[in-house]
Amino acid sequence: MKILIARMNHETNTFSPVATPLEAFGRDGPCYGDDAYRENAGMRTAMSAFIDAATREGAAIVTPISASANPSGRVSAAAYDAICQAIVDAAEDCDAVMLDLHGAMVAENSPDGEGDLLERVRDVLPHAPIAVSLDLHANVTQKMIDNANVITSFKTYPHVDMYESGEHAARLLLDLIHGKANPVIAWAQPPLLTHTLRSSTADGAMKRAVDAARAAEREDGVLAVSVLSGFSLADIAAPCISVVVVADGARETAQDVANRIARQIWNERDEFVYHSAPLAQSIAEGAALARETDKPVLLLDHGDNCMSGGTCDTTDAFEEALRQGLDNIVVGPLCDPEAVAKLFAAGEGAKVTLGIGNKLASVASSGKPPLEVTGIVRALTDGEYIISGPTYTGQRAYMGRAAVLETPVARILVTERTHEPWDLGVFESVGIDPRGARFLILKSRMYCRPVFVPISGGLVECDSRGVTSSDYGLFSFEHLKRPVYPLDSGIAY
Repeated sequence: MKILIARMNHETNTFSPVATPLEAFGRDGPCYGDDAYRENAGMRTAMSAFIDAATREGAAIVTPISASANPSGRVSAAAYDAICQAIVDAAEDCDAVMLDLHGAMVAENSPDGEGDLLERVRDVLPHAPIAVSLDLHANVTQKMIDNANVITSFKTYPHVDMYESGEHAARLLLDLIHGKANPVIAWAQPPLLTHTLRSSTADGAMKRAVDAARAAEREDGVLAVSVLSGFSLADIAAPCISVVVVADGARETAQDVANRIARQIWNERDEFVYHSAPLAQSIAEGAALARETDKPVLLLDHGDNCMSGGTCDTTDAFEEALRQGLDNIVVGPLCDPEAVAKLFAAGEGAKVTLGIGNKLASVASSGKPPLEVTGIVRALTDGEYIISGPTYTGQRAYMGRAAVLETPVARILVTERTHEPWDLGVFESVGIDPRGARFLILKSRMYCRPVFVPISGGLVECDSRGVTSSDYGLFSFEHLKRPVYPLDSGIAY
């Protein structure tokens, strides 16, 4: 038996000005063939779980590509075509397919990146079983449902169960191949745009929905239940929350479960809506919190969040912290390739005055000039480190070249690439001990929490006017199917 295993991950923020060429899908682009295998083998991705399952099965494994990029703007047509073609070409003589997909990809030439890919794979392999593992923030479409035999998704946010989702999908696919199960899929999608900060699985309505999914998986005939909160910063027809159910042969059973959990979600729809405080109020709250603890206070600039497609170059939160007199600040990573080049040209130890940030205009940015800062260049590195976990454990991270500028009140990490603070290594790799800071201003919403919350004295969510703001009023949706909650009221479901 020959099994195709591949990875295509991108969460597309259609309002983001950050380009997504093929080179964005890895250090210098995707990994192919044996390199794709090595990038995932022994790691904690869904593709890693697929490799392990196929190896235990004694199958021949084909890994045409592993392509994963940080969230950003629409994927270029050339990049999308290249990634899909690599998968489709490899599918021609395979007996089964396991795909590690995000589920919220929008390309210049496809509003439904994963659905269109699955349709092409199904055309090549009309009878081969296809299993898919999706991100919890996937925007599910009918094409995805129609062209897969098995769909599972992560059940945690922050995502620490990528491997487990892949393991689940692979197990069901192999049960299908061996005649132990007959997976059928049904789904439900309430007209609800969820805010990412209300998709945490640690508490609230999202936790209750995932708990209901786990409970349903213990029912007779139910093989997998996934609650996918969607990614609302994609201007497509339905970037909404979904429930996907895989049942053993009984589609009616699957549909009943999907409808039941979707109704629970709809009844609690207000709890999926996040209301931001004014930025000045949030920074003041952080300052007050710092007076009660000797540990760093996290100021999470989720309005310019890397892992939702932020430019990571807005300075609103940092400027407000300076205006309120905060000191001993560590901020970053701020993405500004132009500033990095100037800092490298100056060299370590040099005193530099330059403008940082505010260089990528967007529908949500205020159009401010760069923030002028003066400081000493303290570190210049290649911006690479190994993630210790629990997310993307063991993988090498690439920030592009990285520089640290130290001012009298702050240490600023500036990088060539947008980068999520997955790990303390973001700062430790450039000589900064984040534990010694009074305030950590991070371009993050959720993924920093498993590693930074344990060293902190508390956190405050700060909503700046970036392209990942929780204020839907900043964005002009042209393709969104209306009515949809919370943009519209009086909706029947």
